[in-house]
Amino acid sequence: MSEYYIGIDFGGMSAKAGLFDAKSKLIAKDTVKTSKDDNYVTTVAKMAQLVKKLCEDNDISLKKVRRVGLASPGVIDSQKGVVVRWGNYNWSDRPLAKDMSESLGLEVRVVNDANAAAYGEAVYGAAKEYASSVFITLGTGVGSGIILDGKLFEGSCGAGAEAGHMVIQTGGVPCGCGRRGCFEQYASASALIRDTKRAMFEDKESMMWELVGKDPEKVDGKTAFSAAKAGDAAAQTVVKNYIMYLGEGILNLVNIFRPEAVIIGGGVCNEGEYLLAPLRKYVGERLYVGCDRVPLTINRAALGNDAGIYGALAFAMD
Repeated sequence: MSEYYIGIDFGGMSAKAGLFDAKSKLIAKDTVKTSKDDNYVTTVAKMAQLVKKLCEDNDISLKKVRRVGLASPGVIDSQKGVVVRWGNYNWSDRPLAKDMSESLGLEVRVVNDANAAAYGEAVYGAAKEYASSVFITLGTGVGSGIILDGKLFEGSCGAGAEAGHMVIQTGGVPCGCGRRGCFEQYASASALIRDTKRAMFEDKESMMWELVGKDPEKVDGKTAFSAAKAGDAAAQTVVKNYIMYLGEGILNLVNIFRPEAVIIGGGVCNEGEYLLAPLRKYVGERLYVGCDRVPLTINRAALGNDAGIYGALAFAMD
């Protein structure tokens, strides 16, 4: 009898599910909207229904699904399948794996979403050729995942690998975690947008104003990069500083874990070599042990928005 797996990437605004065969081939995907206005029971029911609908739409009996992997935001104790804490939804000690399992009659495994993305890239994506890798995703914050010798490093009770909250500037920008100067306050897409706006107001002649139609609310993660490529000095300073801060965070992680590869995800990585080439140079010139002695690859993620479902799949199949 053929067997199948389902990977779910659950987030604050949607849950995306992928149906896979036993050889990890993606058969179909579907999505359902989620909201912090829904209570916990409603959210579990939505995701369970998403799984059932995905199977029904593809004429596959739910009984043929071997296991479900679920990537969730928050601090996740993956051994127990519990969401220890997720601030955005105000969840604490929620037995998500158990409740999903009871709703579906299937075994369900739950893992942190950034860890899932890291695992997805390690098994199926840009890091599949390397035994050890660090994954960094640049979005509203900075998410991270660490793979050591082919295994996902989660820390005690799944609370580790939160690179976004290592301090790179003592006494720096306040962070939502309660500290100041955290990595994500300098290297996230949100930080890039903040610094772009600041540079624009400091230089009213900057090309960046034209790119956003004179409306600073239209600034996004591409604004400074687009203007920098066209020769705008203010934008080039923003990009240079952004790469410096991103590089400092990467240096800390590489000096501690010494992975073979660092994989960059999130929308900012779409800048490609304009971001990666100077980033490699910055990191390479400052490593404790140089790349000539211990090679290091820095590349963009390969799975894009599907990294979460592939990581959840890998976790389910592991």
